[in-house]
Amino acid sequence: MRLDRIGVDESVAAVFPPGRLVDRLGDATDESGVDVTAVDGSPEGMADCDAVVTLEHHEAYLDLSWVHSIQAGVDRFPRDRLREAGVALTNSTGIHGDAVGETVAGFVLALARRIHEYAASQTANEWNRPDWDEAWTVAGERACVIGLGGLGRGIVGRLTGLGLDVDGVRRDPLPEPGVDRVYPTGDLREAVGDARFVVLAVPLTDATRGLVGRDELAAMDDDAYLINVARGGVVDQSALVAALRDDEIAGAALDVFETEPLPADSPLWDFEDVIVSPHCAAYTRDYYRHVATVLEESVRRVGDGEDPVNRVV
Repeated sequence: MRLDRIGVDESVAAVFPPGRLVDRLGDATDESGVDVTAVDGSPEGMADCDAVVTLEHHEAYLDLSWVHSIQAGVDRFPRDRLREAGVALTNSTGIHGDAVGETVAGFVLALARRIHEYAASQTANEWNRPDWDEAWTVAGERACVIGLGGLGRGIVGRLTGLGLDVDGVRRDPLPEPGVDRVYPTGDLREAVGDARFVVLAVPLTDATRGLVGRDELAAMDDDAYLINVARGGVVDQSALVAALRDDEIAGAALDVFETEPLPADSPLWDFEDVIVSPHCAAYTRDYYRHVATVLEESVRRVGDGEDPVNRVV
């Protein structure tokens, strides 16, 4: 793979300033002779690039040697077309566990301790205390984390630290530290049956699209909460709305949605026990530094004639 120039696409500005990554990578690649520059994803902007770091896909990327996604998920990218064009696709798996784990811990505590209600009351200048039996503590409750990759392991660590008992679901039910029981995907409904919190942390693939639908939601207890930090398409959103309206589950904390931004007329905005966040569970001021660390190792490997880190295609 030829690697003389890496572009940092302007789309990463949704997560961090592109210039921060350009400067960080530029300092790290001085010895390798690789140039790093900001680009706009257009054919003209990409003309001299061999690789790009990006949040989104552009058609001009099909003429490159390497595309790196700053996210762990690669569902935004046409993998078959990239493969046919001989373009390597890599992702940022492994850098999000801490941030997403802490976000999930925050959701869990907010729902149990009713913090989201206090925040809503504050905007209305209202002094509202919960009923005597409305708030509860999470220690001793059970969570089920669906997906035990980098995200899932970060979530497990935070939840066990809060005193929750944790089960897990993944394709290959091998034991996982901190997880009491690991279920195969085919036993998902059984796995969620006694969980107070069901946490989704799987990538969006053909196999996981619509993974949680009417039957899975019906298998959850009526005092359980769904937390989605995976992708919106993993959940049948209309089934979720119906389950919330019919009190089949207690509530949800959702960072991702079928349509983003979440439309203003979505009923999900209006449920008292639904927390909506704008697909930012992984955000941290160190995000660009974490991406740079992955890329620095990839540049070194490519220079040695090896594959870059986290190659997907």
